[in-house]
Amino acid sequence: MGRLDDEWARHRPAVFGAAYRITGSVTDAEDIAQDVWLRAAARESLDDVRDLRAWLITVAARRAYDVLGSAHARRVDYVGPWLPEPLLTGPDAAEPVLVDENAGTAMLLVLEELSPPERVAFVLHQAFEVPYDAIAEVLGRTPAACRQLASRARRKVAAAAPPRPAAPGERDRVLRAFRAAYERRDEAALLALLDPDATYTTDGGGHVFAARKIIAGAGRVATALLRVALRQRFALVPAEVNGESALLVRNRAGRLAAVDTVEVRDGRIVAVRRVLNPEKLAAARSALGW
Repeated sequence: MGRLDDEWARHRPAVFGAAYRITGSVTDAEDIAQDVWLRAAARESLDDVRDLRAWLITVAARRAYDVLGSAHARRVDYVGPWLPEPLLTGPDAAEPVLVDENAGTAMLLVLEELSPPERVAFVLHQAFEVPYDAIAEVLGRTPAACRQLASRARRKVAAAAPPRPAAPGERDRVLRAFRAAYERRDEAALLALLDPDATYTTDGGGHVFAARKIIAGAGRVATALLRVALRQRFALVPAEVNGESALLVRNRAGRLAAVDTVEVRDGRIVAVRRVLNPEKLAAARSALGW
């Protein structure tokens, strides 16, 4: 227990990070991190664990694998488009969070297309350098089979992953311009920022009003955004979400109403993704206090 007390704060970001990348859910990742802590604390001794970080991550992955299986079943009946639960990072994060290119919203959507075993193998090996023999224990397969799963997942990710994300400076510039245009209700300025084939995805989960299908085309996206802006006086607040610059949507009552993440390419926005589902905003509301 003493070793765990000494090292848990250092390893928790990796434990949470592995669970979040596998499940796409902040709430599930928090629960899994707590389960891992309780399981580790219940052991009489951790002296036989040579690499505590790797052991904790694999315990988290085993639990996340179970959660992911049931989550995939639930998503068959999910109302409207599904988006990952937004993860506040940077100054707004409630606790230190491990972020990399595998934690961004666009990448999490790519990972969602993998089978649960492929996703676990990819995340553990690619993001956390867990050896295949340890991944085999998580998935109940041979190391050779896990190597094949990870290889297949890498090919799928390479084929589906968006081009390299915009540099932070370019992304920030575009977001500032987007925020200004949105708050001015300036359709011409919005259209200038949107790629002609831009998409707008809203995730309400059936709990709040949201489009049931992805809206495509700069004109239709601008119209949809402005229709909401005119009906409800939202303020857009800059923040860091999933390791990238994003916008928090604050309603006139001062409450968090949505989280917007955007994908920028060649100076234009190619995708706007808005999470409205209140169940997916609970963790962010708690961390922000609004």
